[in-house]
Amino acid sequence: MKVDSVEITFDPREIGRTAAEAEAVGYDGFWVAEAQHDPFVALSVAAGTTSTIGLGTSIAVAFARNPMSTAVLANDLQLLSGGRFHLGLGSQVEPHITKRFSMPWSKPAARMREYVLAMRAIWQSWETGERPKFRGEFFTHTVMTPFFDPGPNPYGPPKVYLAGVGELMTEVAGEVADGFLCHSFTTERYLREVTIPALERGRAKAGKPLAGLEISGPSFVATGGTAEELAASIADTKKQIAFYGSTPSYRKVLDLHGWGDLHEELHAMSRRQRWDDMTAAVDDEVLRAFAVVGEPEQVAAELLARYGDVTTRASCYAPYRSDPERWGRVFTALKDG
Repeated sequence: MKVDSVEITFDPREIGRTAAEAEAVGYDGFWVAEAQHDPFVALSVAAGTTSTIGLGTSIAVAFARNPMSTAVLANDLQLLSGGRFHLGLGSQVEPHITKRFSMPWSKPAARMREYVLAMRAIWQSWETGERPKFRGEFFTHTVMTPFFDPGPNPYGPPKVYLAGVGELMTEVAGEVADGFLCHSFTTERYLREVTIPALERGRAKAGKPLAGLEISGPSFVATGGTAEELAASIADTKKQIAFYGSTPSYRKVLDLHGWGDLHEELHAMSRRQRWDDMTAAVDDEVLRAFAVVGEPEQVAAELLARYGDVTTRASCYAPYRSDPERWGRVFTALKDG
């Protein structure tokens, strides 16, 4: 199993050093999210301070951009990194696309499928020198003059990973992507009963086996070197679970466990901005369904027991900074497992 470092909130002025540290510790991948800063800018810096570690977006918001602009960004990062870039995309949810990015929203799964196919058509155009001939329901790409054609990428096109929770988006990932990024708001039961079957249906459409798809597993881990650190980590994790649980798009995960009433409660509190009350509503049963909880030495065994037979990558939120030697043993156990 490959082990990745994930940066959700980061300082772009420090990202080069952070990526170099992750590479030195032995991570297989260094992934950054699109939250407070631009992930493509961050990874451009990281490409210059690293030489072997994989670099990826987890995730970049696809529908905040068009396929051409994303294809250009990904192609450049593939060049800068020497072929180490992985393009991780997600749809975000409708209010953010329409009200934060002021971009169109409709049929997200169908739109994402077409988005990926459009990018692949653009990369193929640069590889062959032929004019792109992509015409779809949402996107059209039929113009490419020599002035705007960067030519073939010596490292080939980057791998495309898609994130998803719903079955339709997950099927699309299985059909058109190279890898799947499990949302952290995923339980082992949801992964096995909903996610994997949807991925298999998508792979069947493409005539490919599930074994050829990289799957990055759920990543909530509540741990710490002391009782105080563990308590703080549990509180932070419950806060994240409450935030995702309040989102209507993710209710289906709670429904599978019979926790639909919790979503209603969390959603109502979120509308009134009662953030602390939301965190308190997440009890230990819900916490342990979504997160691995315990000392660092327990993390690897539990992750492998839950997901080791179905996932190919594991993600951690940069714990190596607090105790490199202790976490090094965790990484080794995960990779050996």
